[in-house]
Amino acid sequence: MAADKSSTPASPGAGAWVVLGVLCFVYVLNFLDRQLLSILAKPIQDTLHVSDSQLGLIGGLYFALFYCFISIPVGWLADRTNRVRVLSLACALWSAATMGCGLAATYPQLVLARMAVGVGEAGGVPPSYAIISDYFPPGRRGTALGLFNLGPPIGAALGVAFGASIAAAFGWREAFLILGAMGLFAALAVILIVREPRRGGLDRAAVTEQKSSFGQTLAMFFSRPTLVLVALGSGATQFITYGAGNFTVLFLMREKGMTLNQVAVYYALIVGIAMSAGIFVSGRMIDRFTRRSKVAYALLPAASLVLAVPFYLGFVWAPTWPLAAIFLIGPTFLNYFYLSSAVTLVQESVRPDQRVMSGALLLLIMNMIGLGFGPTYVGAASDYFRASHPDHSLQIALYTLTPFYGLAVILFLILALVLRREGPKAGDASR
Repeated sequence: MAADKSSTPASPGAGAWVVLGVLCFVYVLNFLDRQLLSILAKPIQDTLHVSDSQLGLIGGLYFALFYCFISIPVGWLADRTNRVRVLSLACALWSAATMGCGLAATYPQLVLARMAVGVGEAGGVPPSYAIISDYFPPGRRGTALGLFNLGPPIGAALGVAFGASIAAAFGWREAFLILGAMGLFAALAVILIVREPRRGGLDRAAVTEQKSSFGQTLAMFFSRPTLVLVALGSGATQFITYGAGNFTVLFLMREKGMTLNQVAVYYALIVGIAMSAGIFVSGRMIDRFTRRSKVAYALLPAASLVLAVPFYLGFVWAPTWPLAAIFLIGPTFLNYFYLSSAVTLVQESVRPDQRVMSGALLLLIMNMIGLGFGPTYVGAASDYFRASHPDHSLQIALYTLTPFYGLAVILFLILALVLRREGPKAGDASR
C-alpha cells in the first residue's frame, strides 16, 4: 500500500480491520491465560497450600523474568523475519503451557509451567504492535492500538467469567485445560488469516530497507529521554495495576466475602466494561489531542492517575464487597490511560525497522517493574502484615501501593516537560 502523503490520515481498508480483530482476539487469549492464576488464586491455595508470597512470586517475578527478557531476542528476530509466524508460534507455546498449569501437582511444577507461559507470551505483543502499525497509517494508530489494547480488559473479563465459572462447576485445573486449548486454534487462525505487511509501507517519511542492529536499536531507545520516561512512568503505573490486580479476586473473596460465582458475574462486568472503556476512550483522546500537541501523550495518563486515587482508596477501605465493587469501577477505568499513550508514542517515534524491538524494550521496562515486582511486593507485604493483622493483611498491603500513584504522576509530568521542550513533532519518525 502506498504511503499517505496528505495531512489527513488515510482510511484503513476492511482487511486491516479484520487483521486487527484477529490480533485483538489473540491478545485476549494472551491476557486471559496470564490472569487465570490470579482469578483462581483461592482454590489453587487450598489445593497446593501456597502462601501469598509464593503467589506473588509466581504471578510476578518468576513470570516476568522470562516474559520480559525473552521479549528482547524475540523482538530482534521478528524485526528481521516474518512477524506473523513468530506470533503464531508464540500463541501455540503459551497456550500449551497454560494447559500444563492445569496438570501441575506441586508448586514447583506450577512455577515451571508459568515460566513457559511467560516464554510464549513474550512473542505475542511486540510483533502485534508492529503489524498493526503497518496496517494503519499515522493519525489512525492511536485508535487502532487502543482497540488492540482492549485485549487485556476483555481477556481479564472473560478469564474471570469463564475461569471462575468452570472452576466453580468442575475445578480450577479444568479451567486451565479448556481455556489453554482455545489458544491452539487461535494460533492456526493467525497463520491462515493474517498476511505479513510491508514494513513502513504507510509511513509518510521515506522508508528504507535498512535494518538496525540489536545494539543500534538499544542505544537509540535509551538515548531518547521521551522513550525512557514513558517506559518508567508506565512501569510505575503497572506496579499498581499488576500489584493490586493479581490479588483483587483473592482480596474480594478472602476479606470481603465474595464467592467464585459472584466473582464470575460482578467482577467480570467491572473489568470488561470499565477497563475496556478506559482503554478505548484513551486511544480516541490520544489521536485527537496529540494532533495539537505531543504533550498530551504525558498529560492524559497523569491526569487519569490523579483522578483514580480516591476511588482506589475507597475500594480498599470499603467494608463490604458490593461497596468495594462500586469503588473499583473508578480505578479500573482510569488506571489504563497510560497504555495506549505509551504504545502509540513509542511506535510513532522510531523507524519502522525498529518498531518490534522498541515495543519489546518498552514492555521489558514497564513489565519488569510492574509485573515483576508489583505482585511480588504485595504478596510479601501481605505475609508480613499477617502476624499483626491476620484478617486484613491484604487490605494493608494494598493501601501501601498508594504512593506509587504519586511516583507515576511525577514521571509523566517530567515526560510532559521533555515533550514540550522538544516541540510538537519531536521524535516522530513516521511523519
